[in-house]
Amino acid sequence: MTTTKTIANLGVAWEQTFGYAQAVQVKDTIYISGQLSHDGDGKMVAPATLDAQGRPVDFEPMEAQIRQSYVNAKKLLSEFGATLDDVVEETLFVLDVASAFAAGSKVRKEMYGTDTPSVASNLIGVSALAFPEQIVEITFRAVLDATVA
Repeated sequence: MTTTKTIANLGVAWEQTFGYAQAVQVKDTIYISGQLSHDGDGKMVAPATLDAQGRPVDFEPMEAQIRQSYVNAKKLLSEFGATLDDVVEETLFVLDVASAFAAGSKVRKEMYGTDTPSVASNLIGVSALAFPEQIVEITFRAVLDATVA
């Protein structure tokens, strides 16, 4: 028996380079790969300034990167007729937990439209992400209402 999968992509170069789908729907569940702060052309929005060793010098762009990552997730969700209201879990992978906590709490409330989003959330500090200018990556899991799926 084969699982039926529906996929969605954003058309950025690294989808083909790394070989993956941005989002996969299986039955009523949508799995969204780690979202970055890129625009429609794959150009990084609010890239971190790097030092001579290629590491971010500060985490000031965290809020803008988180916001754009949510914008990209919303676009992918819409491909399946879903919205952030359908998200049940998210995981933020960040280079600096303190700045991500401050920026993320603001942006999450803005994006979900409530002070207490009904979403299980994880905030995990990591030592590196895919691109040097990137300081956050967010994955999502959404579940569609059985009558919609």
